[in-house]
Amino acid sequence: MDPLPNLGIQKFAAPLRQQVLDGLRQAIIAGRLAPGARLTERELTEMMGVSRTVVREALRQLESEGLIENIPNKGPVVRTLSLDEARDLYSVRAVLEGFAARLFADKATEPQIASLAAALERVVAAYESGDATAVLDTKNSFYAVLFEGAGSETLSSMLATLHARIWRWRALGLTHPQRSKDRSRESIANLQAVLGTIRARDGEGAERLTRDEATRAAEEVIRLLGE
Repeated sequence: MDPLPNLGIQKFAAPLRQQVLDGLRQAIIAGRLAPGARLTERELTEMMGVSRTVVREALRQLESEGLIENIPNKGPVVRTLSLDEARDLYSVRAVLEGFAARLFADKATEPQIASLAAALERVVAAYESGDATAVLDTKNSFYAVLFEGAGSETLSSMLATLHARIWRWRALGLTHPQRSKDRSRESIANLQAVLGTIRARDGEGAERLTRDEATRAAEEVIRLLGE
């Protein structure tokens, strides 16, 4: 079995379990833990300098997010990306995010719309910087504002679970060397159009454009996975 890469963590004030979880998740997303890599509790415990209980809890969460799976007689391994699963998740994403955008346009306050506009400015700046991690983080923040303004706890909970499972595909779409050169510009234009319909209180238009952006993101990821 190949040795795991260095996954040592710095122990800050945040809960230790969260630090371990974030570190493992990022290693999977970035490809430092490759699909099929075994994740033994003993090795992770020694490498990260934490207890088995902390590692076990983090692995359990990553399994619920669809990033790892438990294989009989082998244990936890990093899951292999699947075209069928990507299509399925992105189809659900398009529907849920579109509905959230419709609710936001109908229900959000003016301060919430201003917050969404500010979040989008940070997304644009991240794209211009060329930092894929910053793009992913700022887009997560943009959608977090959108989901909160939709005013539905049930929808927010469903979307949080979905985004956790789809995180790796989104990261792939942003960092792959064969990423379309036009995709970043297209995504910015789409999100700006979504904001425009929200400002106009056009719920139907916001839903349609948000679903279209998710569909285009899916097409890019599926193309990259195919390659």
